[in-house]
Amino acid sequence: MEFKRFGIMLDCSRNAVMKVEQVKKFIDYMVMLGYNALELYTEDTFCIIDEPYFGHLRGRYSANELKEIDFYAKSKGVELIPCIQTLAHYHTLLKNHEYADITDMGDVLLVDEPKTYQLIDKIFKTMAECFTSREINIGMDEAKFLGLGKHLEKHGYERAGDIFLRHLTKIVEIADKYGFNAHMWYDMLFKTLSETGDQYCENFVASDSVKDKLPKNVELAYWDYYSSNKSRYDNLIKGCKSFDKPVWFFGGCWSWCGFAPQWEKTIQNMLPAIQSANENQIDNFFVCMWGDGGKECSFFANLPLLHTIMQYSKGIFDEKTLAKSFEYFTKLNYYDFKQIANLDGRKQGVDLYTSSMHLYNDPLLGINDYYVLQNGAVDYKGLQKELFFASTRAGEFSYVFDLCASLASVLENKYDFGVRLTKCYLKREKSLLTPFIAECDLLVLKIEDFYQKFKTLWYKENKPFGFEVHTLQIGGLIQRIKDCKTRILDYISGNVDCIEELEQERLPFHEYDGTYFGLTSAGRQY
Repeated sequence: MEFKRFGIMLDCSRNAVMKVEQVKKFIDYMVMLGYNALELYTEDTFCIIDEPYFGHLRGRYSANELKEIDFYAKSKGVELIPCIQTLAHYHTLLKNHEYADITDMGDVLLVDEPKTYQLIDKIFKTMAECFTSREINIGMDEAKFLGLGKHLEKHGYERAGDIFLRHLTKIVEIADKYGFNAHMWYDMLFKTLSETGDQYCENFVASDSVKDKLPKNVELAYWDYYSSNKSRYDNLIKGCKSFDKPVWFFGGCWSWCGFAPQWEKTIQNMLPAIQSANENQIDNFFVCMWGDGGKECSFFANLPLLHTIMQYSKGIFDEKTLAKSFEYFTKLNYYDFKQIANLDGRKQGVDLYTSSMHLYNDPLLGINDYYVLQNGAVDYKGLQKELFFASTRAGEFSYVFDLCASLASVLENKYDFGVRLTKCYLKREKSLLTPFIAECDLLVLKIEDFYQKFKTLWYKENKPFGFEVHTLQIGGLIQRIKDCKTRILDYISGNVDCIEELEQERLPFHEYDGTYFGLTSAGRQY
């Protein structure tokens, strides 16, 4: 079975807004790989007439920019579908005093407030003017504070499901007004209407009374990035279909947990998703690439994964065949790109550690050091060499490999720095700490190089807005490494009697086997 729409969703709201020319380039590669639809996820990252604070300082797209992208996509045979929010996920927007009157609680809009629907009407009007497709993703997901803030104060307590359905009806009326056929993320329906309150309730069946309350002109978008179990996909698709609505499926190309794609996790989860979607006759199948964490991973680093997902849908699973066809379509090396995923240094089945966590793990507090021990040694030095050589043959994407090679160089020292430092400190021999002073200086130089390469990537792919977050994070990391050096020097010189941070027991943030740095129930043993 071929999907009517085999598409991709690009997140342009989590700090990074892709430049127009970069979206066009991405569309070119989508076409090479066989995709025919693109959802552009924008929370408040587009301009609305008479709403100057909407997306202010966020790198928002102008109307002309959206029209330009739409025109280009259409010329390439790609349907560009607006993907907006009409209930929650307005965390950044609702911090602004301008929207205090339409804030329920947290990132949730105030339902039943006329001003809310005036804004939403403007959103739809903008989408109608800028996009030629009349499909639209209206969001409506993860509104966990719905009805618990200002709505509760104004109207008293009401079941979230009733508030949700009433709001949905109004949203769909506005969509109808502008000629849109809407689809919405499914999760709030399951959360508010199931007995368990679980969006992954596998035995959910919509009652006739609920189905009657659901607007006719809305379809469900079942999103699931987490399961490798085909039966779960089958059951949840069945639950969505119980509303007697067409169902869209959105899986995940894991690009939102660090600077590298989560290769293994993506493949393990997408294969059963594709199989289930085919067997359950899903027409519209999308691959989401979110940018959580401030958008660290280049979307272009996911190209071979996107190719693999497409070929899996055609029943092609042999990696050599995949690599050969990827090179044929894109003139890029499949195995070079796959090397990027090794930045996480993960063992098979271990899903607790990513390149970003390695990088930002505090050298003195060691919050994530347990997982370094769990993963064991990683040859970042060898990986740095591989990525460096890959950059020489990566053509227009050499800058992606330059960044990744630089990060591998940082992680060569940073990955297990805290583990090594703590072990040496606890031996109570100050001379063992001397080498760490020079290593702190080296780390600062490496991180500064990494920062420059990350800045190069960011300003090439994205609008400048949002990078200030990374400037603060990486700048803070550099200062923390300098602080670590000072703490070591103070201890060696006798200015302090101990390094208190290293005296603390390290506790993992997840379940573990009971051992840590040799810690057992009998106490510390080194």
